[in-house]
Parts: sequence; C-alpha cells; structure tokens
Amino acid sequence: MANTTAVYARIDTNLKNNAESILSKLGISPSSAIQMLYSQIILNNGMPFELKLPAQKPIAAGSLTREELDQELSRGVTSLQNGKGFTADEVDDKLSTLFGI
Repeated sequence: MANTTAVYARIDTNLKNNAESILSKLGISPSSAIQMLYSQIILNNGMPFELKLPAQKPIAAGSLTREELDQELSRGVTSLQNGKGFTADEVDDKLSTLFGI
C-alpha cells in the first residue's frame, strides 16, 4: 500500500453534501477527488482553474422582482428607440469580456 496521510478540512455542510452527491454519481470517492485536485495542482504548478473576481455580476432575469424586470425591459426598449442596438456578435464579445462566457 502506498504511503498515505490524512487531510483534514472544515467546509460548509451543504457544500460537502452537494459535492459528495455529485461525486457519488460519478463513481468517485471524496478521497479520490482530493487526490485528483492535488495532482492537478502539481501538474499546473498552481490551481487548475483561474481564480479571479468577475468585473461585474451578470443579472439573472429569474432573480429580479417584477418591478426590476419591468425597469430593465423599459431601459432596453428606450435604448432601441434611441438607435442603440447591438448585433449578436457584439453581445457575445461583451459577455466574453465582462464575464468570460
């Protein structure tokens, strides 16, 4: 058996349960997932994903109240009436720049 050591961490209970539910569906134990993460940290000489704060937080329509949604839609209509429209490519470029999507 390989030489092993224990890793202890305190994390939010819901985060742990949700993550372990997904890992279980993938057939991966929490220990294996941690081992994979550590291996990727070594291979990448750092975290295996980018750590940064987004420039802004995008607005999800589902999180808006009816009044907030009406206000956003009104702003869009006014913008279009004033000739300020954007092509799909311009919107894609802006979303990519601001949010990486």
